[in-house]
Amino acid sequence: MSAEPKESVLDASLPIREQMERLVRQKQAQIVAGLESVGTKKFHPDEWKRGQNGGGGRSMVLADGTTFEKAGVNVSAVHGTLPAAAITRMKPDHKNIKTDADGTVQFYACGLSMVIHPWNPHAPTTHLNYRYFEISSKDGTPQTWWFGGGADLTPSYLYPEDAKSFHKIQKEALDPFGKDLYPRFKKWADSYYYIPFRGETRGIGGTFFDDFNEMPAQRCLEMCESCFDAFLPAYLPIMKKRKDMSYTPEEKQWQQIRRGRYVEFNLVVDRGTKFGLETPGSRVESILMTMPKTATWLYNYEPKEGTREAELLKVTRNPIEWA
Repeated sequence: MSAEPKESVLDASLPIREQMERLVRQKQAQIVAGLESVGTKKFHPDEWKRGQNGGGGRSMVLADGTTFEKAGVNVSAVHGTLPAAAITRMKPDHKNIKTDADGTVQFYACGLSMVIHPWNPHAPTTHLNYRYFEISSKDGTPQTWWFGGGADLTPSYLYPEDAKSFHKIQKEALDPFGKDLYPRFKKWADSYYYIPFRGETRGIGGTFFDDFNEMPAQRCLEMCESCFDAFLPAYLPIMKKRKDMSYTPEEKQWQQIRRGRYVEFNLVVDRGTKFGLETPGSRVESILMTMPKTATWLYNYEPKEGTREAELLKVTRNPIEWA
């Protein structure tokens, strides 16, 4: 099932900022409607603002649904002064950033971030994020811009056909913009979602890219639109197959252990979480909506060789090519 084209809200006569805001709001509505189609509970809207005249966003959240234990689809468009700590993190990748006399710069950031945690341990958690970032001087002079994002799958139980389909649709979304992009972004995801102190990846990967400005901004924006459109065709068929499967208490416990890995990555490793929490006036609730409702840590637990749990671990420790 490949990505289906949707009516585009992009208009090259408008600034990239304005187009990106239009895009994430459209995709939030489409993704929420798609996710609601496989459950009976509706998402709840939460509008928020970042300080005085610092922008804001809209979080669509769901808890204790019939299909999803916890889910959030958040859009934001914020701007203001970037603190020195955040600039320091960016410097290795953006050496041309010139700070003002007080050591700060002005920023604009817009994106959609989403995490879905299903009830059923046979149904995979998924994450998606696409964002646009701009840096300028106090006088409004633009310095640099880039896009980032990706989508990945985090199952508790490995179904190779699901992994292949998910990755195939990601590849099809990227191929029109360069045949080299999917292999690069897939490898990047395997590297980015690696938990070094565990020696394993968070899940079975997908795509990831950051600090991306290799094409004109309009073309990068169109690439993000294509990736957005790939999400529901990639994820909903998997959910429909897995959401009502029977499972045992032991399988539910394994899901809780894998959610523990999810928490470890997001709080200890993830650059986006760290950046968000370090930015003054950030929306903490929206940043931490990625956390599962429940998770478990068992001391020195290792599944027995030959089990389905061990099968998943093998893939997280030795990522393979799915598409």
